[in-house]
Amino acid sequence: MVTDKQKHTWQYWLFFLAGLEIITIAINFFYAPINIAAGGSTGIAILVDAVWGINRSVTVFSINTLLLVLAAVFLGKETLKKVALGSILLPLLMAITPSFKLTSNNLLAVVYGGVLMGIGVSMLYRINASAGGTTIPPLIFKKYFYLEPALTLLMLDMAIIVLNIFVAGMEAFLLAAFSQIVTTITMRYTEMGFDKKYQVRIMSNDKLNVIKQMLQGDYEGLTVYNVVGGYSDEDKQQLVIVVDTNEYGQLVAKVRAIDSEAFIVTESVAKVHGGKWQI
Repeated sequence: MVTDKQKHTWQYWLFFLAGLEIITIAINFFYAPINIAAGGSTGIAILVDAVWGINRSVTVFSINTLLLVLAAVFLGKETLKKVALGSILLPLLMAITPSFKLTSNNLLAVVYGGVLMGIGVSMLYRINASAGGTTIPPLIFKKYFYLEPALTLLMLDMAIIVLNIFVAGMEAFLLAAFSQIVTTITMRYTEMGFDKKYQVRIMSNDKLNVIKQMLQGDYEGLTVYNVVGGYSDEDKQQLVIVVDTNEYGQLVAKVRAIDSEAFIVTESVAKVHGGKWQI
C-alpha cells in the first residue's frame, strides 16, 4: 500500500523532472536555434555555441559544476543539496532532448521560449527546487554582502542578455530582453493565476447540520467556526471549505438545494498547500 508520504515523493520527482524538461524545451527548441541568450548558464552556453561551436550541454555542465564548487565552499551542504541535482540533470536533459527550430519567426520563438521558461522555473519554485546555475551567486552575495537575491540575479541575467549585442547584434539583445519580460510575467501569473481556489463561507439558520453532513461526505477540508450573529447577537456556526474552481458551481447548487436562503460568501485563494493539494 502506498503511503501519503510515498505518494508525495513521486509527485515531487515527477514535478521536478517536468519543470526541468520544460526549461530544456524552451532552450533547445526556441532560444538556441536562433542564438538568443535570455540569461542564466544556459544563455552563456548559447553564446559560447554561437561563437566557438562548443556543445551547449557541455558548457552548462561545466559552468554548473564550477558554481556547485562555490556553493560547497561558501554556502554549505544544505544549499548544495538543494541545487546539486538540478545543476546536473539540466545539462543531461539538454543533451538527450532533440534541438531544432520550430518557427522561423524570431519574435514568436522568444514569446514561446519565455512562456515555457517561466512555467518551468515556476514549477521548480513551487516545490522549493532549483535548476542551479546562476541562481547560486545571488545566494552567496546575500550571505556575505546582504544583497537581495532577486536583484543580483536580475543583474546577472541582464549582463548575459547584453552580451547578445556582441554576438548577434542589437535585435538579438532586444529579443532577449523582451523574452525576459515574458518569462517574468508568466512566472507571476503561474504563481498566482493558474492555481486559484475558492474559499467558501456558508451560514444557514435552519439547515446548517444538513449542509455540514453533505460537505463532509462530498468534499475535504471542512472547518467549522463559532461566530456571533451581527443582528441577532446569537451564537452560530459558520462552515468554511476550500474547493477548486471547477467544483464551485456544483457546491453552490448543492447548498442552495438544501437551503435556498443560505448565506454564502466566496473568496478567491491563490495558493493552498496540504490535504489533497500535496504540491
